[in-house]
Amino acid sequence: MSQPSIRTIITGATGMVGEGVLHVCLRRPDVSAILLINRKPSGVSHPKVTEIVHPDLFNLAAIEHRLAGYNACFFCLGVSSVGMNAEQYFQTTYTLTMQMGETLSRRNPDMSFCYVSGAGTDSGEKGRIRWARVKGKTENDLMRLPFRQVFAFRPGFIKPIPGLARTHSIYKYTQWLFPLGRALYPSGFCTLQELALAMIRVVKQGYERKIIEGKDIIRLAAMEGS
Repeated sequence: MSQPSIRTIITGATGMVGEGVLHVCLRRPDVSAILLINRKPSGVSHPKVTEIVHPDLFNLAAIEHRLAGYNACFFCLGVSSVGMNAEQYFQTTYTLTMQMGETLSRRNPDMSFCYVSGAGTDSGEKGRIRWARVKGKTENDLMRLPFRQVFAFRPGFIKPIPGLARTHSIYKYTQWLFPLGRALYPSGFCTLQELALAMIRVVKQGYERKIIEGKDIIRLAAMEGS
């Protein structure tokens, strides 16, 4: 029996990870529709893509009626904790994500929600590292929402997709690390292509674990193929 097509919401498409996930989804025949939710226009024009520009992602009431009819969300919106105080980081990482999750779970209870977290996230929420505790709480509380399934992806070093516009400048100087890191510690190094393919795979087939570490990302991507 054929798999239903993926109709996905993508957040963070104006950042490196979200742009890469969008890039892969646009080329996949099993992804039939994409809704981008951004604070500012992405500049993307494609028959599969609808975009909502909504500056206040803490309040989705005005756009909630447009968020129904999707069976996946690739949540790629995130910020670094560097230079942010504790309250700002909590609001941007936890509060905003949960607002989106709660809204989407009301509108799309059959949705698979894929949250891009990070390697080193603290599931116990009690460690010394603030960002890891906040990410852990976000993962835990997302998994309590009434979605069909929720997965937390924890990539470490991500190799960008060549040619995309929103690759962080630092990657120009650190690309040489990837082959060495992948050889010595493969679970800590994945490509952005692999991350996107892994998310597509779990939406279609599920997975035995809800916390998707680096080695799982590589395995799932290999199972899905290009």
